[in-house]
Amino acid sequence: MAFIISIFINIGMWYERFNILITSLSKDYLPSSWTTYSPTWVEIGIYVGTLGLFTMGVLLFFKYIPMIAISEVKSVLKVTTP
Repeated sequence: MAFIISIFINIGMWYERFNILITSLSKDYLPSSWTTYSPTWVEIGIYVGTLGLFTMGVLLFFKYIPMIAISEVKSVLKVTTP
């Protein structure tokens, strides 16, 4: 349940930052130059590239830093009785 709530919080924070950025880019000092902001192909490419780099980093982490099973760790640990 907490994970779902955190996802909604992250979406809300992303939308807030998106709203602030787009509003500031579409409003200039002169009211005659106010237009709706639309991203260029370069900006879309940078965004998609950052998503790709993040995904590649996560996949490389999964490949080179393997998970360790708890059952294997328990078999190696020394058992102490108080």
